Amino acid sequence: MSRSFRAGSLVLAAIAFTAAGTAQSPKATLNIQLDKPLHAVSPTLYGLMTEEINYSYDGGLYGELVRNRTFHDHDWSGTARWDLAHTGDAEVTMAIDDTEGPSEALSRSLLLDIKQADPSNEAGVRNEGYWGMAVRPDTTYKGSFYAKGETGDMGPVHVALVNDNSGAALASATSEPLTTGWHKYEFTLKTGKVETSSENHLQLTLGHTGKVWLSLVSLFPPTYKNRENGNRIDIMEKLAAMHPQFLRLPGGNYLEGDTIEERFDWKATLGPLVDRPTHRSPWNYQSSDGLGLLEFLEWTEDLNIKPVLAVYAGYSLKGAHVPPGPGLQSYVDDALDEIEFVTGDPNSTKWGAVRAKLGHPAPFPLTYVEIGNEDWFDRSGSYEGRYAQFYKAIKAKYPQLQLIATAPLKRTKPDVIDDHYYKRADEFFDFVKHYDDADRNGPKIFVGEWATREGSPTTNFGAALGDAAWMTAMERNSDLIVMASYAPLFVNVNPGGMQWESNLIGYNALSSYGAPSYYAQSMFAEYLGTEVPVSTIEGEGHRFFYSVTRDSAKGKVYLKLVNATSSPKPIQINLSGAGTISASGMLISLSATNPAETNTIAAPTRIVPEKTGLKNLSSSFSHTVPAYAVQVLELSTK
Repeated sequence: MSRSFRAGSLVLAAIAFTAAGTAQSPKATLNIQLDKPLHAVSPTLYGLMTEEINYSYDGGLYGELVRNRTFHDHDWSGTARWDLAHTGDAEVTMAIDDTEGPSEALSRSLLLDIKQADPSNEAGVRNEGYWGMAVRPDTTYKGSFYAKGETGDMGPVHVALVNDNSGAALASATSEPLTTGWHKYEFTLKTGKVETSSENHLQLTLGHTGKVWLSLVSLFPPTYKNRENGNRIDIMEKLAAMHPQFLRLPGGNYLEGDTIEERFDWKATLGPLVDRPTHRSPWNYQSSDGLGLLEFLEWTEDLNIKPVLAVYAGYSLKGAHVPPGPGLQSYVDDALDEIEFVTGDPNSTKWGAVRAKLGHPAPFPLTYVEIGNEDWFDRSGSYEGRYAQFYKAIKAKYPQLQLIATAPLKRTKPDVIDDHYYKRADEFFDFVKHYDDADRNGPKIFVGEWATREGSPTTNFGAALGDAAWMTAMERNSDLIVMASYAPLFVNVNPGGMQWESNLIGYNALSSYGAPSYYAQSMFAEYLGTEVPVSTIEGEGHRFFYSVTRDSAKGKVYLKLVNATSSPKPIQINLSGAGTISASGMLISLSATNPAETNTIAAPTRIVPEKTGLKNLSSSFSHTVPAYAVQVLELSTK
């Protein structure tokens, strides 16, 4: 075969492929009977699930800029993320001191031994942050540290935000002089007309010889709704734009810990940061516990959503468990205390009063409590008994609460059961009818973790198609599925920041972006009616999906269409029983050139929803869904 003939064949093949890719699929027909509701849509269908993975809290949502602020991360190679800083001929060494700390919870510190220094030649340390520190112009940063000096003449600590490349101080402050006892020192850094950059670090130096102990070095930028010890503004704004109804907290594996000792011990996360001992997360890094139970609850308050509270149920990831019976009772009592902290009256309950003392007198709303997490991994078979012991005690005190089981049960019927699904797009395409014929007399369903796992570090458009297909199934079955939450939600995209691929929101120190799946989630949650009407479809093919919901009070119909094929899909839409259909509507469309296309930190808005008007609508009209597209048609009825 000649070279020229083969080249010509390739050209012809390419032309044929292109023509096939743009050819329309056979026309589908969708019939919707708007006056025949099948069932109500769960008002809590879409929500949030997070845990400390992929640097989701520390180095992510949580606003803290200082990494390893309590010096727990250290080994033979030194104290992680901290380096010595000195000018001129100043000399200083540093070491971890496990005998000195500002509190019982924080019993270690960083010891600086300054051998030579003066006011013109200072010595100290610098912190690199979480892959840098975001600095913006005309911005106020609030910081603090705990310190003590060997003598009373050590003088003040000079604090500065310093650019990595120029060495210039972008903002600086001076503390009060150190004393020989542990004391908290607060400072404020205010930038001027500086360039926005993440290539910066925090520096603390002194101009006097002697020994200084440091602990809990902290620096915060402006936070969402100006919360003290709060969250990043850009990430919280992205969560708000998802239109969630709940937050499952404090997370899955993060709740359990690898061992019982490393579980999320909520009582140890309350109060001043200096009284929080921190703990190791199951994803192999130390959690600062800056996001404690109260901060989680305030997070729900800031988004105007409800908590779904998961309580530790006596099982941890590496297999340790507490059998049902007397030994488990202290954990049951701890869960009752936790519920009281969330919901208790500030005047008549112990833990309600504790919450009020911490600055939040009003109880938080609570409907759902989850007992454990993924207890199907417990090979001991103890979950049946553990769940029953928790269930009996919680229902006795809080009969109004809905209790969620995390594994199938034989002897107890839970109110809700938590199902988790991690699949590829084609697997979700084949899975969309999973709940269609499920028993409606059994427990309700919470799809507490689910995701289409395609794309890294965040999902690609193929994953968005799988997600959207699955969401049409959950909407269709929203009489049974009361809640659903994608996982994981967050990932720090820097090298070393990811432990789990295919996430919803990516970020670095400076900026954040939503994956295509993020926008699909946001579209489905924003345009959701209150009931599912009767509908039928013909000619849809294998990779075309839809759902329809109606809000009769608003006079709106929301039609979701998902075309996961490489060809445009024409569809005839027939609506009956709605009175008059307005001639104009809204089209929200999310599309890509191919399933591999995605958003990145460098190209954050390559794939975003586009809104356009729809015209010439009636009770019967034609519409074509582009290849690789997720669409919402918003129709108005009179």
